[in-house]
Amino acid sequence: MDKFNVRKVAVLGAGVMGAQIAAHLVNVKVPVVLFDLAAKEGPKNGIVTKALDGLKKLKPSPIGVADDLALIQPANYDEHLSQLKECDLVIEAIAERMDWKLDLYKRIAPHVAPHAILASNTSGLSITRLSQALPEAIKPRFCGIHFFNPPRYMALVELIATPATQPDVLDRLEAFVTSGLGKSVVRAKDTPNFIANRVGIAGMLATMVEAEKFGLSFDVVDDLTGKKLGRASSGTFRTADVVGLDTMAHVIKTMQDNLQSDPFYPHFATPKVLAALIDQGALGQKTGAGFYKKVGKDILRLDPAKGDYVAAGGKAEPIVERMLKKPAPERLKLLRESSHPQAQFLWSILRDGFHYAAVHLESIADSARDVDFAMRWGFGLKQGPFELWQEAGWKPVAQWIADDIAAGKALSNAPLPAWVTDGPVAANQGVHTPEGSWSPSARRYVPRSTLPVYARQPYPEAVLGSGAVAPLQSGTELYKNEEIRVWTRGDDVAIASITAKLHLISPAVIEGLAKALDLAEAQCKALVIWSPDDVFSAGANLEALMPVFMKSGSKGIAPEVKKLQDLMLRLRYAQVPVVAAMRGLALGGGCELALYSARRVAHMETYVGLVEVGVGLVPSGGGLAAIARKAAEAAAAAPGTDLLAFLKEPFTAAAMAKVGTSAIESRALGYLGAGDVIVPHKDELLTVALAQAHAMADSGWRAPQRRPIAVAGRNGIATIKASLVGLRDGGFASAHDFHLASLIADVVCGGDVDAGSLVTEEYLMTLERKHFCSLLDHPKTQERIMGMLQTGKPVRN
Repeated sequence: MDKFNVRKVAVLGAGVMGAQIAAHLVNVKVPVVLFDLAAKEGPKNGIVTKALDGLKKLKPSPIGVADDLALIQPANYDEHLSQLKECDLVIEAIAERMDWKLDLYKRIAPHVAPHAILASNTSGLSITRLSQALPEAIKPRFCGIHFFNPPRYMALVELIATPATQPDVLDRLEAFVTSGLGKSVVRAKDTPNFIANRVGIAGMLATMVEAEKFGLSFDVVDDLTGKKLGRASSGTFRTADVVGLDTMAHVIKTMQDNLQSDPFYPHFATPKVLAALIDQGALGQKTGAGFYKKVGKDILRLDPAKGDYVAAGGKAEPIVERMLKKPAPERLKLLRESSHPQAQFLWSILRDGFHYAAVHLESIADSARDVDFAMRWGFGLKQGPFELWQEAGWKPVAQWIADDIAAGKALSNAPLPAWVTDGPVAANQGVHTPEGSWSPSARRYVPRSTLPVYARQPYPEAVLGSGAVAPLQSGTELYKNEEIRVWTRGDDVAIASITAKLHLISPAVIEGLAKALDLAEAQCKALVIWSPDDVFSAGANLEALMPVFMKSGSKGIAPEVKKLQDLMLRLRYAQVPVVAAMRGLALGGGCELALYSARRVAHMETYVGLVEVGVGLVPSGGGLAAIARKAAEAAAAAPGTDLLAFLKEPFTAAAMAKVGTSAIESRALGYLGAGDVIVPHKDELLTVALAQAHAMADSGWRAPQRRPIAVAGRNGIATIKASLVGLRDGGFASAHDFHLASLIADVVCGGDVDAGSLVTEEYLMTLERKHFCSLLDHPKTQERIMGMLQTGKPVRN
């Protein structure tokens, strides 16, 4: 497969999706030209510039650093179509109108480069019909590319070929979308709404039908169909609000217009409550009201009977919650046999989902794996419908579905396909096996894609039943305790994987990392700190230190803090390079682990920060010492500059517990350096980290030399505290916040010494340890710690 060099991308349409796709492209450093209609008044690029300004207000932000929006070049169709010749990929993302898209294709076709791929971002229009407006020369390079909203955060991208699309075009695009954009690709057949929206929206409609049947309010339904069911926390109706009720209605309309022969068609009617909200202009989150409305700090839900919003907060009944915590076979059996309306509702929507996915699998997807991955990545399900069905017991569940169909309880009287109950699937008790996943059209189990890009994913996400080897059970184990595993993948780089909950740093983790360093220095040429889930480390395990504190007070904690600090220095000055492979949360002690590693390789969605003030403490694992050291190094590289200028931003970040909300922003905050690597796809993180470790070791890497650190001293402390007084006296910071910030200033400025004094890292860490332990005895800090342990939320006192 030839490499697809994407030097520049054109995005056609600066609406909600087009602008956010453009933003994600510049997140991964791909230059973008964003097109829209020429404005009738004012600057001709006004529509695009207004859209880019709007991106700055969106939450969650579609852009890693707002300044990068300047990298998007505005354009309009009247003046700039010639720029399409410079683009290797053209993504059309205008409104979901077949006629508009066809007109645009005729207009742009003469300007598309002869090698470029043209792709339509549509949520469900026929890609083959769209291709009919294109010249014969472009048809082989045309396909569908369906990003899910919001494009930065949603993993799923569906790729859809037409009969004329060249296979290698889709292969090259899949490689770029996977490795370059960090997305998870599913290839869908060219059927209305493709896979995820076809199954997902049908499921949402079924949920609305069943909710009305069982008399459940929107908030209760969302509580039942959120995390408790292994789905996105937004549940059903909140998800509709986030997606946009008009967008949902459009997808439903596509189903209504194109799926009259679907046996579930009678339930594709637009729900009356949805139609009424749209008529009122209540389109969900983007208009401030939909199924829910936020008034001040209160969340209200719509009461259709009253036609008004009332207080939300309805929850699942405890008895149903207990059912949902049972293993899958017992869970589904209990739900089906219970007379409780909430339980009956849950069984009904699960049954409806299984039934619909089975009936339509052959027509919409190449295999059951594609359906399960599409629902995971596009709708936030922990398991796809076929995975859950298989885990709960293939044959029993199939019989329950068949019984409900016969009894008239199902949404359709369509029978389950024959492959469900006869042949290999029945014999193997499911659609997923180590051999592959069931494909009704091929009448066999088909393996996963073998495109070269997937060789970069040593432990890709796998479906239940596929027999995939768990990362923490693979390789050659060098050492293991209850909270860490040290292992190799058969080469000479050691991997340390923290296994504790949230990868919190406890005495056992400190001991394990020290052992990992011993083993790496003795037997290997590098060490990578990596774990196969969405947390690098959420910080220190305060709960694990409680027995020590209760017995010996802060004096008993000081030696434990010293062990953590000593570990950080060992990491920094190790005889082998240490690479921190970061994903998800890297907070507090996790941030410090990264700071003291020789290099950081971070997934795009890595959230980094020193957050200790949230529990009334200051960083104690060397985080503040690292700030002082890096500021001194920066000042030394810029003679004649004031050291305080290099302390301002990192001090503020630590004092305000500011967290970088992407690896890009974390770099701007100083937690990642210019030489660190940002990886778009989470499943490529380990491969890139190992490659960095090998390269560093093979190029003769040596630990940095220990050097004294120039500090700002008492004058710097006084300057910082003077600025803090205004915040305190103005009511923007509490007295305890002022106290914490003053202690942070004391450490990063080096304490009560003259400006320019030279100190050691150990000296700065001693200051950290002293202030940390003093705060443990402070009643305000104790309130914050207990509040966090009890509620998981910071206490502002």
